[in-house]
Amino acid sequence: MKRKSRHKISSKKHHTSHSHKSKSTNKKTPHGIKIISTYNFDSGNIPITIKIYVKKGEFVPIYDVSIAGISKNTEIVLEKIREELTAQVSLGMVDILSMKDTGIIEKKFGQAIGTLLNKHFPDANEKVINFLKSYLIQKSLGMGSIEILMDDNELEEIAINCAQDPVWVYHIKHGWLKTSITLPNEEQIRHYAAMIGRRVGRQITVLEPLMDAHLARGDRVNATLEPISVRGNTITLRKFAAKPWTITDFIKSETISTGSAALIWLGVQYELAALIAGGTATGKTSMLNVVANFFPPNQRIISIEDTREIQLPKFLHWIPMITRLPNPEGKGEISMLDLLVNSLRMRPDRIIFGEIRRKREAEVLFEAIHTGHSVYATLHANDTNETITRLTNPPIEIPKTMLPAISMIIVQYRNRRSGIRKTFQISEILPNSETNTLIQLDIKSGKLNKINRSKSLFNTIETFTGFSKKEMVKSLKEKESVLKWLVKQNINTVDTVGKVMAEYYTQPDYLMGFVKKNKPLIRK
Repeated sequence: MKRKSRHKISSKKHHTSHSHKSKSTNKKTPHGIKIISTYNFDSGNIPITIKIYVKKGEFVPIYDVSIAGISKNTEIVLEKIREELTAQVSLGMVDILSMKDTGIIEKKFGQAIGTLLNKHFPDANEKVINFLKSYLIQKSLGMGSIEILMDDNELEEIAINCAQDPVWVYHIKHGWLKTSITLPNEEQIRHYAAMIGRRVGRQITVLEPLMDAHLARGDRVNATLEPISVRGNTITLRKFAAKPWTITDFIKSETISTGSAALIWLGVQYELAALIAGGTATGKTSMLNVVANFFPPNQRIISIEDTREIQLPKFLHWIPMITRLPNPEGKGEISMLDLLVNSLRMRPDRIIFGEIRRKREAEVLFEAIHTGHSVYATLHANDTNETITRLTNPPIEIPKTMLPAISMIIVQYRNRRSGIRKTFQISEILPNSETNTLIQLDIKSGKLNKINRSKSLFNTIETFTGFSKKEMVKSLKEKESVLKWLVKQNINTVDTVGKVMAEYYTQPDYLMGFVKKNKPLIRK
């Protein structure tokens, strides 16, 4: 005879889809709460429901996290199981962390967890047991609710300011939000920071109270300990984008026009160097990723970054490289300059460089261009003129005569009132080192307008390819039609856009047949 379960699992349906199905309801609840959005995702085997709402008396919307399928009573029982588990099974934290990604931890804890769960939930099926097991492992050995936030693809940043404040998140659609998650004390935050540090071979202590590190999957972590951060210990996690921006996304969101994108594509196709400028959070790195969408499949590409953000199609001949910070003794640092100098010995056709900050980096980059490499880099500057000023003055201080090595300057812009990001200018550098802005954003209409004819860009392409102006105009129109087709066909991932580009370079007539008929591409 079957024993009755002492504790019932909530009868809510488990959400198995990993995709975010966001609903904007904008309806008021009886408690004066206006719900802005709701969606679901899975964190491991744990189904999560997110509600974002505005609450009376709060100036910032609330990001509410709830675990579907766990009632309050069940949570109390699981907490008791967690305490028993911790008492029964003892592992060194370093061992735990080194095993976490391999699945060994589930095997080591499996027997103890299984026994305890069967004891308290004898009638639970395998699916429920696996769900509860994931919950317990996350609670006992991971970062608990913070790991749930890490699994939400709608979030860019997670900020723990101190134990007194709720955890904050930066949402792709809604900006900064307060979460319903709080950490019990400063010791817990310090424990999480130390845990992250051990994962990547770094440490944070009273003597070394600052930590900047990169996780294995590309997320960047910064942590500080009190009293350096006066109110308490902090952790800031910048998440690695689950889906990087593509040219399709930029056109769909009206960040750029098809005509402007076609002009950039033409320059990239014929290996003209480009600099992407803009202020903070204007989308410079996103544009760098979009520019890389246009790379051909038969060239060697090396990317150099502080934080891994660039993502290229898997089939490209690509070597991603990232810097390394010095160890606590100040040894072992690998700077962007070190990687840049080394990359020139690796026979690259194209070099993607995260950000120009110093004179020596700029000198080596310009040297790389002069020796025949196509270089793409970012720089903090608000417009074309400011870009030239930054390049030619300290701390970068490049001689003005070297500037024509850069063929294109693409400037990104963020409207500080609305938060909308747009391409602001596309300019060329003339042989006399002066600039000529070809395309300019009209702030009021949000449209990119052609304001000047090219005096250098087309001439450079003509010199090195033998194309006439007429042939280049035809090529631009062809590229525009491909870009419009990408949007119509909703081809918007790095790999799928990359495959279309590869077809364009290797079988243009074949691809254009599908483009002209507006039909999905069938690969041979």
